[in-house]
Order: sequence, then C-alpha cells, then structure tokens
Amino acid sequence: MKKLASLFIVAGVIIIGIGSWQIVYTKQETEASLEEARKVINAGSVIKTEEREGRFIPEMGEVVGLLDIPALQAQLPIVEGTDPDELNKGVGHYKGSYYPNENGQIVLSGHRDTVFRQIGDLVIGDTLEIHMPYGEVIYEITHVKIVDADDPTIITLQNDYEELILTTCYPFSYLGNAPERYIIYAERVEV
Repeated sequence: MKKLASLFIVAGVIIIGIGSWQIVYTKQETEASLEEARKVINAGSVIKTEEREGRFIPEMGEVVGLLDIPALQAQLPIVEGTDPDELNKGVGHYKGSYYPNENGQIVLSGHRDTVFRQIGDLVIGDTLEIHMPYGEVIYEITHVKIVDADDPTIITLQNDYEELILTTCYPFSYLGNAPERYIIYAERVEV
C-alpha cells in the first residue's frame, strides 16, 4: 500500500511540474512575441508579407500585430496561425480570416489558461483594439456566445462587413480538452 501511495505522490509531482513548466514556457514565448509585436508596429511594416487582392497575408508563425484589451489591462501579440506553436506565442489569427480594414470576419483565438485567462470578465460594451503596422482599429463587444467545440457556424470567413471574433475553450476551469467554445463578437467603432 505504501508503494502505491508513493507512486501516486510521484505521479502528482511530475504532473504538476510539467504543467508549471508549460505555463512558464508559454509566458516566456508570449513576452518575446509581445516585444516583437511592438517592434513591428513601431516599424510600420511587416517583412515577409505578401499582398494579394488587397489582403494582408503574413507567413505562418509571424508576429503581425497587437491586441489591446483595456478592461483587462492586457496587451497580447497577434501571431499568424492557430496551431499549438503559434498559440504558445500569443493570440492566433485564424488563417484565411481577414485583418482590419479588409471588410470581413477577423478571427483571433487564444488559450483560456494563458493569454485569454480573464476573457470571461469582459462585458458587452468593452472595447478591443487591434494595432497593426498600418494602423489601429477599435471594436466594441456586442455579444457573447457559448457553443459546442465542433460548431461549424462560428467561423464563416464572410466578407460582407467587418467583425472581430475572439474564441477560446470553455468552461474556463475545465481540465483537458474542453467540450465548448466561448465566443466574443465585436463590431468596429468609427472614431
């Protein structure tokens, strides 16, 4: 019995150690990407970016901008792509979705336990700012929705009007692969 108890203690310490390491690693990656995002914005241009049909199309993994969430006092780097490597660096821009000033659906995703840790505290009317090398745009949260993880109706890639969508896993305190997604919708504010 003592051996079994010792085995559980060792397994628990290993699991906590791995989880802690992942949190520290992701925080370091995000901070490095945040510095890079600030440099990209200040430089006013992004290297390795091609424009097709008037669209801003960066390479996968490239840091392209900054998401500022004033209500949370958070500034988060925006990275092209939503694979685990990109999401470890910051907020992932869903490939194929649009960027500000392209008159379409902008989809940004992040981990609920890192960059979007406090996203559930946002309320309708809060603002979100996207800073890009070519300018900044402000959005206002209009509504929130919780959907199944495999709901195909959220990402439509429509290009009829500009809207910002933030997505993360839900419930926030769920351990493992969460069964739902928390979706925030925001519309552009003309200033």
